[in-house]
Amino acid sequence: MEQNQLFKINEPKIKFGYGQLAEDPRDGLALFGPFDRGDLNDFTLGVVGTTDGIKICKRWLKKVRGPVFHPTEDIANPFFPGLEETFGISFNENATKTIELDQGLLDTIYRFYDNHIRVAELVSLYVEAIQHFVSNNERTPDVWILMVPDKVYAVGRPKSSIPKKDSIPVGFKDKYSRIVPGMFETEEERRWRTAYLYENHFHNQLKRRLLGERILTQIIRESTISNEGMSIKEIEVFNGQETAKAWNLSTALYYKLGGTPWKLSDIRRGVCYIGLTFKQDLTNNDPTYACCAAQMFLDSGDGMVFRGRVGPYYNPTTHEYHLSKEQAKEILHKALQAFDSINDTPAKQIFIHGKTFFNDEEWSGFVEAAEGIGSIIGVRIRPETTFKLFRNGNYPIMRGTAYLQDERRAYLWTKGFIPRIQSVLGLETPNPMLIQIVRGKASIKTVCKDILALTKLNYNSCKFCDGQPVTLKFADMIGEILTAGPAEDLEILPFKYYI
Repeated sequence: MEQNQLFKINEPKIKFGYGQLAEDPRDGLALFGPFDRGDLNDFTLGVVGTTDGIKICKRWLKKVRGPVFHPTEDIANPFFPGLEETFGISFNENATKTIELDQGLLDTIYRFYDNHIRVAELVSLYVEAIQHFVSNNERTPDVWILMVPDKVYAVGRPKSSIPKKDSIPVGFKDKYSRIVPGMFETEEERRWRTAYLYENHFHNQLKRRLLGERILTQIIRESTISNEGMSIKEIEVFNGQETAKAWNLSTALYYKLGGTPWKLSDIRRGVCYIGLTFKQDLTNNDPTYACCAAQMFLDSGDGMVFRGRVGPYYNPTTHEYHLSKEQAKEILHKALQAFDSINDTPAKQIFIHGKTFFNDEEWSGFVEAAEGIGSIIGVRIRPETTFKLFRNGNYPIMRGTAYLQDERRAYLWTKGFIPRIQSVLGLETPNPMLIQIVRGKASIKTVCKDILALTKLNYNSCKFCDGQPVTLKFADMIGEILTAGPAEDLEILPFKYYI
């Protein structure tokens, strides 16, 4: 193979209804409908929010049933044909189940001075409302839309703070009291003590606490779909983003309801992709503790989480994350079992994507799990900020450009100029991803093509592509959610429960 070779990968196409192909998911959905059009029928939605939030949601659901147009002709931001026309699904927004939150109680919680208590109590309002509904009704909605007031967003993040004046003092002042219960602990104090076990991040904690309930949610900030109270300038910006929001939220809802918006068109049979990422658990006093999130992805975009447990994976001296041999073997064994249960073709090639190198111990675990099944390849994927390429003219380097240094190392531009939308993904000069085959043998060109294709499987939004393959993007997101609460074993769930 030639070294220092520059070549262009054709934009991967994705498959829609009637087996039709397109580069842009919005083109494919508008022209041909989703991949499994017609398979999704009986479903219900639920909405949790304040009185205003529920009204905003119902108004938006009614609006996106029909076309949503962009105020200007923008090829990069096409109009949305409507939920019924695009996905072939219909519903009565007035029949949607609703749970109204107590605005007075929200206003009180906003004043809680302690960040952990404030966030935990805000999350509990939503979680306990859904739990009460589920326990008292025979049929529950397939997906809950959680309408979040902007005030919750403002006071529900790790670095949020409120003025001490007029605040309500709650919680414990010292770390010892947060951990060790008093002799005559009240129910309120026990509840507060539990709050310190969770990250004070509203979104992540909410998703984490609902995992054990197997409840699918779509979290929407009120100002995302309503321009009430905005200035003229803010309304102009809001109107310019309406079609993009309609595409993104509608696609996410369709996927969470059980549909498959699109599939990769030319993925090789018998290929299994696994994303492996780590995130340090800052809620644990032991600095070596981190969450390992491993996911298997198929051509349909389906992903299964095969490990979410927190353990001593981080080495503070080397700043590296690694699994033991048995942990690595367990992860891959579970992934291959799931692959066999879904596919009629056994796994022939197993690609493990990670951000770090694999050491000998963990790689031996992977090899043992794959013995007699297929070849296994370890690929390291990292963003590169120093190496850049430029081209003549007014536009930056094209997406899909790859520079091969040798047979095991390449730079791949997953961002760049996209001819179809006559635009650039990102606002800065595009940086490449550094792709390295660190274990096993495979064609570096094939690896780059696969990674580029995996940037088109994000069902949490509906845009031309992402800058990262889903193997890493969503494993990162899962790590964020799993480390937002106490370390415990959770059942294997598809990644739609995390997004």
